[in-house]
Amino acid sequence: MSSCTKLHVAIFLAVVASSGALAQDKTFELKLSHWVPPTHPLQKAMEDWGASVEKASNGTIKYKIFPSQQLGRAFDHYDMARDGIADFTYVNPGYQPGRFPIISAGELPFLVGDAKGGNRAVDAWYRKYAAREMKDVKYCFSFILDPLTWHSSKKKIMVPGDLKGMKVRPSQATVGAWVTLLGGTNVQSSATEVRDVMEKGVAEAVNFPWGSVPLLGVDKVTRYHIDAPFNTVTFQWLMSPKTYAGMSAAQKKVIDEHCTTEWAGRFADPWADFEHAGLAKMKAEPGHEVYTITDAQLDEWKKSAEPLAKQWQDNVRKAGGDPDAIMKELRASLAQYKAAY
Repeated sequence: MSSCTKLHVAIFLAVVASSGALAQDKTFELKLSHWVPPTHPLQKAMEDWGASVEKASNGTIKYKIFPSQQLGRAFDHYDMARDGIADFTYVNPGYQPGRFPIISAGELPFLVGDAKGGNRAVDAWYRKYAAREMKDVKYCFSFILDPLTWHSSKKKIMVPGDLKGMKVRPSQATVGAWVTLLGGTNVQSSATEVRDVMEKGVAEAVNFPWGSVPLLGVDKVTRYHIDAPFNTVTFQWLMSPKTYAGMSAAQKKVIDEHCTTEWAGRFADPWADFEHAGLAKMKAEPGHEVYTITDAQLDEWKKSAEPLAKQWQDNVRKAGGDPDAIMKELRASLAQYKAAY
């Protein structure tokens, strides 16, 4: 047999062996869990992500989406990934105050100004810290919300002092601390429960993105809306480590290639567009007042938020981190992706 023929035989056998290995891979049907309704933009994002994973794995990794808290409460989704109740979960770390101090930097008001750049900036920055802070799950990627504002039912909120005595549903833990600082009372609920708590008078205001106001029926229980960006919310797409460990090397590679900063943007950019478009929708809705505030009033808000940065620094130090270095890296990432406030 010639050396050329031997080479062809070797290549053929290698191809047969690799395709055989792929064919023998265990088939997975991943349970993808989230807590918003199936009409939410995240549903389509998960469908597109899951379909891409299925195609790249030659059909050995399939998926099924469980929306609307079907597998567990919104507040439990991190632990659901850790414990294998779901294979992938959509997590708001701000639902568990104090548990994830580093990622909560992204929650600070007046830091992130652009959602699309922010999706990439926050993920690229947080990757090295996720290994420490979220060590009991398989980290996939982070993303954020289009900047949020205040929406209220009974009165206009113009300056920080207007929150005094009000019952407010915060979007995440840092905003909850802000509400407390300003003399308000926090009402804890998931995003899908906001309409209900406001309808019952349990809450009078909410920190929310624009598009979700009509999507989740919050336009039925609010009237006043500030046309100014205040803060964002960080989210994670996380995997059960047990599921990942059970996969073949080829399947792990597919997952890893779908857990990147690029995918963070592909996954969340359409949601950013949806939320941003909500401002025009609310301006067009009868019975709603969308109003601006002055530069002086905005400065009041910024000054009122200053203690939150110190509180974040203290929390990071307690967890053994260097807040100055961490914040410097986050600001550099936001600048790189043109996402700073």
